[in-house]
Amino acid sequence: MSSLMVPPVLQSPREDATQLYRAFKGFGCDTATVVNILSHRDATQRAFLQQEYKNMYHEELTSRLSSELSGHTKTAVLLWMHDPAGRDATILRQALTVSINLQAATEVICSRTPSQLQTIKQLYYSKFGSRIEYDIEMQTTGDHKKLLLAYINTVRYEGLETDRAMVERDSKSLFKAGEKRLGTDEKTFIQIFSGASRAHLAAVSAAYRNIYGSLKKAVKSETSGKFEFGLLTILKCAENPAKYFAKELYKSMKGLGTTDSTLIRIVVTRTEIDMQHIKAEYRKKFHKTLADAIHSETSSHYRTFLLSLVGS
Repeated sequence: MSSLMVPPVLQSPREDATQLYRAFKGFGCDTATVVNILSHRDATQRAFLQQEYKNMYHEELTSRLSSELSGHTKTAVLLWMHDPAGRDATILRQALTVSINLQAATEVICSRTPSQLQTIKQLYYSKFGSRIEYDIEMQTTGDHKKLLLAYINTVRYEGLETDRAMVERDSKSLFKAGEKRLGTDEKTFIQIFSGASRAHLAAVSAAYRNIYGSLKKAVKSETSGKFEFGLLTILKCAENPAKYFAKELYKSMKGLGTTDSTLIRIVVTRTEIDMQHIKAEYRKKFHKTLADAIHSETSSHYRTFLLSLVGS
């Protein structure tokens, strides 16, 4: 459920474009106006606005935003201007070829549904002229590479039905591949985690817990590094994606300093999908609101923009 708050009476794209142009004119940028407009427009409205701005002023709105804004505000606003699939494709391209961030690439790939991944793959190729599989091949290694390639290319069922016999078979197979033996049969973990629907994997985790204990603990004890992170992301998003993102947001703001790239990525990518659920999970788990956490870790227009997206 989206946390985006769109005004009940909306300006036309032409009025928005005019106000933004005025905010850019003169000495310095009226960032408050820019933030106030853009943080209250959904993906369709942002697309119309960008087209209208280009028609009126013969330049890309994103190019002007890039030259007028700075710092974390600029990063967040520019990421927000994309449609969801285009945004994911852009994040992956950056993470795999520019400022190499395999954690971010793994999070995006392993937390998206099969239909989302198919759209992302198509947009990735059309926008960047490269197959995402090639860039994964170039930047990752070992079982981590095998997991990402399998996960992005395997067609998975997206419904809620599960087969009890298959659930029991897979939970037993994972036990045999991990905790029961000396060493780990990574191939079995990759096969089941990349091939199972979310409903099936959640049922496997429940069945595993009833007989052998926590599947998450088994993954942590049997695997490591980015491979472990990928498996855990797939498993946690199968069980409760909002809880997964709430924890990742908490980690991004925990301790000394803030991992702003993670904070921006999750807030911006989840605002129009499930941010209301993430906020509820955050409060339930950490006994404070996500808005309070963001307020204490950010400042100025950057703070205003993120708080607007999460509906505060």
